[in-house]
Amino acid sequence: EGRHRSDWREGGAYGRGRTTGGDAVKYMIMMFGDQNTMVETKTPEWIRNMIAFMKDLNRELEESGELVDSQGLVDPSQATTVRFQDGTPIPTDGPFAEAKESLAGYFIIDATDERAMDVASRIVATIGEPIEVRRVADAPPEEYTS
Repeated sequence: EGRHRSDWREGGAYGRGRTTGGDAVKYMIMMFGDQNTMVETKTPEWIRNMIAFMKDLNRELEESGELVDSQGLVDPSQATTVRFQDGTPIPTDGPFAEAKESLAGYFIIDATDERAMDVASRIVATIGEPIEVRRVADAPPEEYTS
């Protein structure tokens, strides 16, 4: 069972608490999808509307100063996976996992919890698929760095 919104606000990326007030932190909003069949399963109008929405959202986040980065990724069939085998890094063509859905794109925003959820909700309403929102870690856990 996934965590509810009130749960993720309390823990942060490494389980450290933080206030849920007006303090802005970085969040990564990740969109997943089946890019291989999007063209086959969605209409050209849907794809155009989705791209227009993403461009408008990007512009809005840039103008508000909240945008840190945003990118759409190429189809996973164009990925290279590097594995460590017998002491040597070995690159192979193709995605890391044999999953139907993969990371299709992301936004990194500097915003409050509430704003991150607002942006994520607007994306979900447009693409009709669940997305993942994660706080970007400030630093590794102290127990591993001291």
